[in-house]
Amino acid sequence: MSGLVIAVPSKGRLKEQVEEWLADCGLKLEVTGGARGYLASLHGVPGAQVRLLSAADIADALDAGEVHLGITGEDLLRERGEDLDSRLLLLRPLDFGRADLVTAVPKSWLDVERMADLEEVAHDYLARTGRRMRVATKYLAQTRGFFARHGIADYRITESGGATEGAPAAGSAELVVDITTTGATLAANGLKVLADGVMLKSQAQLAASLRATWDTEGLVAAERLLRIVEARAAALNSATLAWPPRGDAAETAAVTALVAAGASRRPNGLLVDSAAVADASLALTAAGLGPVTASKPDFVFDVACAPFNTLKARVF
Repeated sequence: MSGLVIAVPSKGRLKEQVEEWLADCGLKLEVTGGARGYLASLHGVPGAQVRLLSAADIADALDAGEVHLGITGEDLLRERGEDLDSRLLLLRPLDFGRADLVTAVPKSWLDVERMADLEEVAHDYLARTGRRMRVATKYLAQTRGFFARHGIADYRITESGGATEGAPAAGSAELVVDITTTGATLAANGLKVLADGVMLKSQAQLAASLRATWDTEGLVAAERLLRIVEARAAALNSATLAWPPRGDAAETAAVTALVAAGASRRPNGLLVDSAAVADASLALTAAGLGPVTASKPDFVFDVACAPFNTLKARVF
């Protein structure tokens, strides 16, 4: 596998969000072979091959080394097993596709509010019925790990192939482990999330496969992509401050203090964190500098690119 192969979601809201994110970075995803095509090109990253797969298949392809980079939910990546970090590298959280992986029990279980309460229920259920409490889920690995960390052993998993939240009402399980965004579907099915039952606060991740075969061409394309997306992310969290320069001691002192607080120098002013715009501007005007103009950059390209440096160190 030569060059850079990227997997992106083929359908649904996540596909739309990925396309919007790429477009915001100045990168256009164009599907080839019509609307139902499963290949695409990424304008702005020469040499990149794009495959359109389901979110679950992207996690599988990354783990198997069939693609170099992929965008999918962290919940699906974490389901690949405990030693995920030896096979995959999470390069950047994307701040969309958010959902929580949670443990939910029937609302009628009034005395069950935390995982410690669930441990007692599981023990009592086994003693009373001679059977282990059933947990419906698609997330087998994460459920086992989470329950083990909470000392819960008296249960068995019923692998869910459909609407997991309906399992208790259908009588096929006593409780569920499922993904949720608002909790409304769980509540509509008579379920409540345990207070400490959130296993993972998931979101879409840009991830790299450490099992894929990386060559120089692929790394060059990956560096370009990562530098662009990192520059856009830095710009979204930054602002530039400019003012008529004076070159006197008061200006030097004010700028030096702001740099010490985290700002960085620019040829025509300072780059500051978006949250610090007001404080930094007021510090400059207090030194007699101004008018101070704050503006948002489109991209902030730095000399170093930490995600790419980490990737290169892991695959070369």
